[in-house]
Order: sequence, then C-alpha cells, then structure tokens
Amino acid sequence: MSLSHDAAETLALDALGWMVTNDEVLPVFLGATGSSVEDLRIRASEADFLGSVLEFLTMDDTWVVAFCDQKGCGYDQPLMAAHVLLGTARMHWT
Repeated sequence: MSLSHDAAETLALDALGWMVTNDEVLPVFLGATGSSVEDLRIRASEADFLGSVLEFLTMDDTWVVAFCDQKGCGYDQPLMAAHVLLGTARMHWT
C-alpha cells in the first residue's frame, strides 16, 4: 500500500501535533534538532521538515506504537510517509 503526498503530509502533521503534546518526546526532538517551538510553527508546511519529524518518530518503537495507536493507523505508516515526503527509496530493515 502506498501513500499519496497529501496523505503523507496529513500523517506528518498529525505526528507533529502528537509530538508537541508529548512532554517526553518534544524536548528530545527540540534538543536533537536545535529547533524551537516557533520553528515548528514556521516549518510545519515544509515537506522536508515534516518528513524529518516522521523519521525522528521512527527512531523509537514505543513512540511509533503510541502515535499509531492514538491515530489508528498501521505501524508502518510513519516510515512510509517519511519516504514519500523525503523522496527516499531506502527501506528500513524492520
């Protein structure tokens, strides 16, 4: 199953919203990227930034499970959406 660009963006925006409300994940993202909360607002419409949000999310299986369970989507969806947004063809080994 493939995702359209619009569906990938929607999923990424949902992931960004989930991350912003998560007191454990948001500081890790901000620290790892050097981004500020204002940067999140400014860059939320950029496909490469949204793809990076999804790649960050997929760094930890517990984050993926928590997000996907809340969203009601398959656990493979965040990485698939990241590939769509970033134009990557690489496959994750898991």
